[in-house]
Amino acid sequence: MAKQSTSRPYSETRLAKFVEKRILELKSRKTQSLISSEAGFAQHNMLTNIKAGSSKLPLDRVPALAKALECDPALLFMMAVEQLGGDTTELAIRKIFGTLVTENETAWLEEIRKASNYSDPSLTSRARAALRGIFGK
Repeated sequence: MAKQSTSRPYSETRLAKFVEKRILELKSRKTQSLISSEAGFAQHNMLTNIKAGSSKLPLDRVPALAKALECDPALLFMMAVEQLGGDTTELAIRKIFGTLVTENETAWLEEIRKASNYSDPSLTSRARAALRGIFGK
């Protein structure tokens, strides 16, 4: 991992990289300024700062930014929590809400349920190996 500058402490976070990628993916339909407006940022440079890693994403901005970026708010929330640092915040969220699940993860879970005839199968070492094989691990 590259060394982070003190003026860009969040530059190597998943969130900074994700926001930059989504802005590029939406470039043909939306400007960065439009995304920033849709997200409700009073200062349009806030999105630039988040993308560059000089600012973290405030948790109260997650739903609006997820909508503006056309992405899963649960995924964006998880990445914003990672930026907070420390395990205590993440642990508190898990204790209160359980494991957060993205829309894509929910689709995987539904498919596993259907494939197993809703039998609640145990995760055996063979099943784990098969699942990891799908992802080349």
